[in-house]
Amino acid sequence: MDVLDLFPRSILKGTLPTPLLEALLKLAGGVLNRPKDHPDASRKLAGQLSEQRELRRDQPGMETLCAEHLLPACHRWIRHVVDRQPPQGRGPWVEGRYHLQMIDLWLNCQRAGDYNPMHTHGGSFSGVIFLKVPPQIKASSFDGQLCFHGPEEWHLQSFRMGMAEYMLPVPGEYFVFPAWQPHSVMPYRGEGERWSIAFNVVAVPGQPNLPSSADQTSSRRPARQPANVSLSSQRQSAKGF
Repeated sequence: MDVLDLFPRSILKGTLPTPLLEALLKLAGGVLNRPKDHPDASRKLAGQLSEQRELRRDQPGMETLCAEHLLPACHRWIRHVVDRQPPQGRGPWVEGRYHLQMIDLWLNCQRAGDYNPMHTHGGSFSGVIFLKVPPQIKASSFDGQLCFHGPEEWHLQSFRMGMAEYMLPVPGEYFVFPAWQPHSVMPYRGEGERWSIAFNVVAVPGQPNLPSSADQTSSRRPARQPANVSLSSQRQSAKGF
């Protein structure tokens, strides 16, 4: 006889090449050294963290991160999930009939006592890239770990299996998941900083807009980088832990 573990949730995990990780670490260090040069994202987000600063795709390493890793990861998630279903009923999620757009990018700097309560994101996909992790964050405790939450909690007396999975942050590793997936980040104790980059992506049916001849003529002008448009919550939240 077999035991079937039903109702999985798909989370994509990947690893960045070392040169890109080093470029992103340098970028993060520069942002944290000059925080006033980057808009504060903390008032728009659920996290109770020391620093949360918006990033742009035109900064060093960001275009490579988005174009070669994060957006392909979202495509990979769609293919994995949709291709497990019969061909009928897939809606617009057929290769070539949709495109993905990065709408938010921000840097998280977590220090001792900081935390991120359980929350979800806007858009279609979200994710996190770990850049720097203090040595005291280890698999032997929940401190500083990323947690994915499901709809059930542990209750062994009635054989209810808990749906909470903890992920140890490792520099260079990243996770991509549907924006509706509840997740949180545990606080940790001790010195050091935990750096990560988070993002939101929206999946849009149809082909990406192609530039017209007028757009091509004006492309010689410096392009204005669009601002992040959907950083999560606008509500006020208490600071501290």
